[in-house]
Amino acid sequence: MAIKFGDTQRSLSDTLNGMIGSISGNTITLRDLMTGIGEQGFLLLCALLTLPFLLPVSIPGVSTVFGAAIILISISITLNRLPWMPQRILDRQIETEKLVPTLQKGAALVSKLDRFVRPRFGFLTQGALMNRFNGLMIMTGGVLLMFPLGLIPLSNTLPGIAILLLSLGIIQRDGLMVAGGYLFLIATTIYFTVLAYMAFAAGQGLSTFFVS
Repeated sequence: MAIKFGDTQRSLSDTLNGMIGSISGNTITLRDLMTGIGEQGFLLLCALLTLPFLLPVSIPGVSTVFGAAIILISISITLNRLPWMPQRILDRQIETEKLVPTLQKGAALVSKLDRFVRPRFGFLTQGALMNRFNGLMIMTGGVLLMFPLGLIPLSNTLPGIAILLLSLGIIQRDGLMVAGGYLFLIATTIYFTVLAYMAFAAGQGLSTFFVS
């Protein structure tokens, strides 16, 4: 079945806060979140799943589950099909006591973007080719988000912002937001490359020390 991502008639902060307000109970699963995505579809879910990574707060296991979900959703966007997700991801229990306050703080940050988001640079958000390309970009962000670097500053924040901007831009037909998402993906890739080089250099230094 093909999927369509229509333009929203509500501000993003209102929509996100409405979804967050619907969360109840001691725990919640990704399946529960998906039931409340409404007409704005899975792109909105991608935006929601990035909110915990906009803050310097670590919730164990979230980056793995949310990153995997974003990748699967991005595949559906690229292929224009409803996403399939394994039961293990859909039914993973997450404590709402930690999740909801983090989502609320993330939504408060996103609300500051409301007045800047508007349709522009349509060539970056319209057409089947751009939809597929943007889907691949969100997938790239999901992969970077899943890297096991949660204790390193900005390692989750940078790809989270990239996915958020891409999702916002596609929903609101804002090509400038989409371009911002591209830039944050590039920044994340450069940052991870520098980290990898530093780790390699440190390893070489230690091996030289022990050999000598």
